[in-house]
Amino acid sequence: MSHPRTLTFAFMEPPFESERTITFFRLLDAALDRDVGVRVFAYEGAVALTFARQQPHGNAVHGRDSAEEAHPLTKDWVQALQEKARARTVGFEWINCGLCVDERGVNDVIEGCGRGGPPDLWRYATDARNTLTIGTR
Repeated sequence: MSHPRTLTFAFMEPPFESERTITFFRLLDAALDRDVGVRVFAYEGAVALTFARQQPHGNAVHGRDSAEEAHPLTKDWVQALQEKARARTVGFEWINCGLCVDERGVNDVIEGCGRGGPPDLWRYATDARNTLTIGTR
């Protein structure tokens, strides 16, 4: 049964590599602004978006330390989206492809993100109003 207020996103872009990641987060944020539930199936490089050991860094070229640089981390963006969904009382689910996680060694993820496989994407897509897949190329 389709949920008219739930969207599924399949995403495979790694963190910090392109503008697609920012656009992806903006799409998730816009859905939450409209009280639409979100389900994310992250595969390939996107499984690193929720890697818990990401760390900010400085920018020696501009003479800024990590606090001054305020480099955004994707794990923090995902946490902010989770918090927004809770505040708006809409669903937010995130599953990382387990095979992709293992081959990249990014098993340590932030709270609220699960581990699964292609059947989860199938379940998400079958149960959603619509599904958007954002590939790397």
